[in-house]
Amino acid sequence: MDKSSCVFAPNRRLEGKVAIITGGASGIGATAVQVFIENGAKVIIADIQDPEGEVIATKLGENAHYIHCDVSKEDDMKNLIDSTISKFGHLDIMYNNAGIYDTTIKSIMDTEIVDLERKIAVNLTGSFLGAKYAAKAMVPRKKGCILFTASCCTKVAGIASYTYVASKYGIEGLCKNLAVELGLHGIRVNCISPFAILSNTSKFGNEIEAIYEGMMDSIGNLKGVPHNKEDVANAAVFLASDEAKYLSGHNLVIDGGFSVVNPSFLKITGQYQ
Repeated sequence: MDKSSCVFAPNRRLEGKVAIITGGASGIGATAVQVFIENGAKVIIADIQDPEGEVIATKLGENAHYIHCDVSKEDDMKNLIDSTISKFGHLDIMYNNAGIYDTTIKSIMDTEIVDLERKIAVNLTGSFLGAKYAAKAMVPRKKGCILFTASCCTKVAGIASYTYVASKYGIEGLCKNLAVELGLHGIRVNCISPFAILSNTSKFGNEIEAIYEGMMDSIGNLKGVPHNKEDVANAAVFLASDEAKYLSGHNLVIDGGFSVVNPSFLKITGQYQ
């Protein structure tokens, strides 16, 4: 991570904590892995991208460990939790971040059921399984934190595909239900909902990334402030830390105010160009 990234770890907020981050081999997940370790955590990187995951784990040293895991498969998720406890002794933080998205938005008339089934399997079922087996490990200890990467599309309609939106709304509902049950055991559950981020930049060149960021800045509400993966990683650190010890059942939207803006009002007042 370069020096220009907005990562602050003055107090090592996660000192001594054990975390799992799914989808940790690239994108938001890979950034979160690094920021978690900078904040003192021991991190299990869970992904299906074995070469990338192994490289990150080797680079970050003894506090990082990679485990192959397809989040849509129950056996893989159970093994992930069991292997984490076997290696580090317990689990403090389960960050269900793995997900897939669409590059185009189709009409409901053109959307295939297979697209919905795939989003549900990875985004929602993966989150459900992560929460299920994390809860089994956390409930006996009466403490822990479960996080999910949701999306700004849970607050603003029409900005993502039907299949993606359905899976992310499911995650928000899962989060709220879990907060009710697991709160009785001292376990906190929260979501993080980013605005548009080009997550896996390794698949794109710097020019494409710059064009995309320019497009998002043009439609975003908070001008002159780039939205990037570090924003999500820093939010996850906060929610997983003791600083957020009484915050549960919350969907933290990181969108620069996009979801609260009424563009019609801005047009009327002449502030919207």
